[in-house]
Amino acid sequence: MAEPVPRPDLPVTVDPATEAGWVDAPPRMGFFTDTSVCIGCKACEVACKEWNGVPTSGLDLLGMSYDNTGALTANSWRHVAFVEQPRPAGQPAARTEAETTGKGSTEFLGMPGSAPPGRTGSAHGRSDFRWLMMSDVCKHCTRAGCLDVCPTGALFRTEFGTVVVQEDICNGCGYCVSACPYGVIDRRAGDGRAWKCTLCYDRIGVGMTPACAQACPTESIQYGPLDELRERAATRVATLHERGVPEARLYGHDPADGVGGDGAFFLLLDEPEVYGLPPDPQVPTRDLPRMWRRAGVAALAMAAGAVVAFLGGRR
Repeated sequence: MAEPVPRPDLPVTVDPATEAGWVDAPPRMGFFTDTSVCIGCKACEVACKEWNGVPTSGLDLLGMSYDNTGALTANSWRHVAFVEQPRPAGQPAARTEAETTGKGSTEFLGMPGSAPPGRTGSAHGRSDFRWLMMSDVCKHCTRAGCLDVCPTGALFRTEFGTVVVQEDICNGCGYCVSACPYGVIDRRAGDGRAWKCTLCYDRIGVGMTPACAQACPTESIQYGPLDELRERAATRVATLHERGVPEARLYGHDPADGVGGDGAFFLLLDEPEVYGLPPDPQVPTRDLPRMWRRAGVAALAMAAGAVVAFLGGRR
């Protein structure tokens, strides 16, 4: 994975809620998604839709895998990705947690055939592969490009450090869509307004857990104070390394990356590109202050040139 590029022009924000003007803000809350224990049940997708009243997208069979959601959209605020990876012949599989701890054992028996059971006779010729599953969501960036470009104030920073869209204020301009480095926020067809995960702002405001984390049966999605989640994630990575999973790494946890760190970060088992994530996300509004300074200097130079030309013409 490419190392995040520190941005010296973007000072690390300790608490984005305080920076947004909240006084005595509570601890910043977020998600830690451990993809190593995700089983792809999609309970998080269902819980999110049910609690937030997110409309269905209809029956849409993509024909690519068991993942028929496809991506995060205005109507899918959680998306469980199914990544199918072929494993080269003869390559040993990484030891599972059960094999390492001795608590039970597993054996790969090959892929099920297309014929009825008992017709094929053996697993000979079947391909070997693994599934990587990940429940994706809005990252609630520390430096949120969507928030920077919203002209109406429909997007705002909550006291918990999350980013929420107020649908009654959104005018559907779509600036936020192109400003998101992750391609998360989207406008709803027939509505035109922008929609995305709110990290269940209404639930966490009364001390409840977001619906997706509450429904996750394996605790792949964990919710809590962001500092605590980061410590928990670092411990989990160290444990996986000790158990023979050296490819385990964190994504979006580093406050020095191009978005100042994410409020929703992940433990991955492969490069972020494999999951459809940018390896080095950058907030697209990072260059705006420098651009405005240069525009101001150019305007002053033009004005000075006009004055000099005017005075010179009078002589």
